[in-house]
Amino acid sequence: MLTIDRIHHAADVLKSVVRRTDMIRANLINPESEVYLKTENLQVTGSFKVRGAYYKISQLNDEEKARGVIACSAGNHAQGVALGATKNGIKSLICLPAGAPISKIEATKRLGAEVCLVNGVYDDAYNKAVELQHEHGYTFVHPFDDEFVIAGQGTIALEMLEQLPDLEAVIVPVGGGGLISGVAFTLKTLRPDIKVYGVQAAGAPSMYQSLIDHRIVRLPSVSTIADGIAVKEPGTHTFDYCSRFVDEIATITDDEISAAILALIEQHKLIAEGAGAIAVAAAMFNKLPIQGKKTVCLVSGGNIDVTILARVVKRGLIMNGRTCNLTVELSDKPGQLLGILGIVAEQGANVISINHERSGLNIDLRGCYVHLQLETRNNEHIAHIMQALTDKGYKLV
Repeated sequence: MLTIDRIHHAADVLKSVVRRTDMIRANLINPESEVYLKTENLQVTGSFKVRGAYYKISQLNDEEKARGVIACSAGNHAQGVALGATKNGIKSLICLPAGAPISKIEATKRLGAEVCLVNGVYDDAYNKAVELQHEHGYTFVHPFDDEFVIAGQGTIALEMLEQLPDLEAVIVPVGGGGLISGVAFTLKTLRPDIKVYGVQAAGAPSMYQSLIDHRIVRLPSVSTIADGIAVKEPGTHTFDYCSRFVDEIATITDDEISAAILALIEQHKLIAEGAGAIAVAAAMFNKLPIQGKKTVCLVSGGNIDVTILARVVKRGLIMNGRTCNLTVELSDKPGQLLGILGIVAEQGANVISINHERSGLNIDLRGCYVHLQLETRNNEHIAHIMQALTDKGYKLV
């Protein structure tokens, strides 16, 4: 059974392995709350997962170690198991979804693990890992539904209490539930007054739905940019701990996650993956009752593929009104384009691109369309530009 003594034991085992990640103030994330970031994206493998994986492996007996370990993961647990196994001189085999970011796959290999790519999502990788475990006798290291793994993740809560003793609320990403189980158990045991909130991707709300239905729910499918928490079904242990110790769980859209990734880059020079930024998104968009509270957002990981990062930043810019596309219908005569650009300049927007279209079934024979891509300050700025164009008689399409 999970106990606070086991959490402290895990912290002692891990102190020479993991990094004590910084807690930093985030003034602009939510003006109505005093927000701090627990930067597990700066952990030794780029994610909190190494805590639970290493502690679990450290507690295996000699026979279990001799058989080697197997795990399934969307990427971050894989790196934790690979590091833990290599440091303990143990063979490791990791089953990853074939669609996992290339950066996570390559990092897992570099840390000494053998990788097996499986078509589908995390749950498909899990089924393959179980099959191989039975076939070859490996020791299975579960990514979340294991009390040694949960204890390892709970060490983050001990650090939080040391770094910010008067914290009042914590927001934690939720996939299978191992992280929030360890954090919630530890905080509620030591400080029952602290609010523990979870947050899931709207495209993968397995724990959220399970708590609503008071039973473990298996989703038919999941779809989110937060690949690290794209889990169809929570664990038995994690569902129990979340039912007992978590105050509330909210859901976040991919657009909101993208905006949070962008905010972390611009405001704090931090790179977070989708799962890592989701707690920040919950604070930014007031998804949870943190107003007036000293709140910690757990930034759980930073292992985002650079190709995905480019797309996410673009989505974040659109979400925040930092870029927009406008189409204006014009009479095809000299000076029209100059008039539009003059208004855009007066409003302080920057033109990124212009496309002039004269042909098309929907265009008047004496007219044309001008497509503008603008760099703007925010959504209010976009509204002012549109109003200024309309006031001057231009027709927005």
